[in-house]
Amino acid sequence: MPISLSAKKSLRKSIKNRKRNDNLTRKTKIEIKKFLAKPSQEGLSLVFSVVDKAVKNNIFHLNKAKRLKARFSRKVESLKPAKPAKKMA
Repeated sequence: MPISLSAKKSLRKSIKNRKRNDNLTRKTKIEIKKFLAKPSQEGLSLVFSVVDKAVKNNIFHLNKAKRLKARFSRKVESLKPAKPAKKMA
């Protein structure tokens, strides 16, 4: 157990921060799994928002977030029907 007042406060703060980080990490993973199970444009915007919050709170590194967002965007793009080719006259 901490003895000094500052050590006690530090312990309280670290416990609070750990809870917040765990909740955000869990929420991020859940939303990503939901999106991967059933990709959609609405799900993509929700995942983008959650991933951006994770970066803001230092849960994910910025480059990891960019990589995930690019992969998820490609997944949604692959679901769209291909445009028909133009006929040459």
